[in-house]
Order: sequence, then C-alpha cells, then structure tokens
Amino acid sequence: MTGPGLTVVIPAHNEATYLPRYLPTILASLEQWQKASGEQGEVIVVDNASTDATADMAASFGVHVISETVRNIGRVRNSGAAAAHGQRLFFTDADVALPMEAITAAAAAMDAGAVGGAIPPLYTPKRLGARLLCAYWDHYRTRHGSAQGVAQFATAAAFGEVGGYRDDLFMSEDVDFFTRLTAHGRATAAPVAILDDLRVRPSTRRYDQWSSLRMLWWQNPVTARLRLNSPRMWRHWYETTVR
Repeated sequence: MTGPGLTVVIPAHNEATYLPRYLPTILASLEQWQKASGEQGEVIVVDNASTDATADMAASFGVHVISETVRNIGRVRNSGAAAAHGQRLFFTDADVALPMEAITAAAAAMDAGAVGGAIPPLYTPKRLGARLLCAYWDHYRTRHGSAQGVAQFATAAAFGEVGGYRDDLFMSEDVDFFTRLTAHGRATAAPVAILDDLRVRPSTRRYDQWSSLRMLWWQNPVTARLRLNSPRMWRHWYETTVR
C-alpha cells in the first residue's frame, strides 16, 4: 500500500470550539481531491500546548493528532511537516474554512510544476475599520506577491530545500517562508502559484473582538517587522486567546 500523496497540517491551540466548525470544510476538500485523483491524503492536527479538549476533538474526526509544546507557530507547522508522509504539503489553520476546490487546485498546481503556492484569504469582519485594514493587507499582498499562512502549500521536497518555517520568528514567519519559497522557485524555474480565483475564509474573531486601533497596532507594516524573534514582544498575540 502506498502512502498518502498529500498531507494537510493544521496548528491548533485551544481550538476545541472552532474545530467542529472548520475542520469539516478541510476534510470535504481533501475528500474531493481524493476522489478526483485516486490518491489518499492525511490530516495532521498539531496540538500546541492546549488546555482544552483540542486533541480529543480533533481525534474524533479521525485525523492524526500530534503534540508540540513550544508556543511558536513556525515550530508547530514544522512539527506537522516532520510527521507528514505526503509528498505535497498543505498548511492551513484551525479557524479557516476551505472552499471545496482548494486542495484539488493546490495539488494540480504542484503537479504542473510549481514548488508551492497559496490561496488568498477573504476576511469579512463586522467593523468598518477592520474591513479597511483587511483590504489594505489584500492590496499589499497583491502588490508584493506575498501570502499568508492561512493557506500555503509546497512540495515536501521544496519545503525541505528552503528549510521550512523559521522557528526563531514569532510573527511574519509565513511571509518569510513564502519569500524563500518564491526565491527557490525562481532559482529552479518552478514558480509559486497564487490561486487568485479561490479564497479561504478565516475566522474574524480577533477583528471582531479587539478594537480596530489594537488590530492596527499589531497588524501594520512597521509592527509586522518589529522584533520578530522576541517572544516578549509578541506574547500578547500568543497569550491572548480570542474565542
């Protein structure tokens, strides 16, 4: 029996409430790809020092659950990749809804020669200030060719070549990874693929529960580059659980 052809990696810290809402969309997208390709996939949820029933909830959906106790998102994603058996890797978050076509399209892009890529997010927060901030980042992404970690994918070979996510960064590790993946693609004549015809839908819980000024402080081009390797600087982002 051959191993899985694709692995979905999902970091999860205290996501017992959100997993039942979002994990089914990931499983449905994976199932559609399995039916179309005839291959098998796997889902790995990386329980990141949760204090709730995240691990049990994830296991109840029949996915593989591993543990990573260090609170660093790059390290968590790398732990999932290290446990993966698939030759294609798809990274998303526990509070992200995937469109049905997401995994099929990502796998097709890699099969066509891309080293990886991303699916842009569509955020729909309640407040105008938050919507404007999201619109700015969408414009920034389009202009600079960057991509968020809410839905990034890469071949396992390319992921290894670029060294995965940096675990010395506590923010912007996804942008850093995609920059290095893009450079690797150019060097090997295998460009990244940003699937602009699709959108994933992340939760807007921070935007809806934090003030627009607070979000602007944490999510602007200056702060997003400020002391990225300082756990103290970014402790509020990690320690403040928004539900």
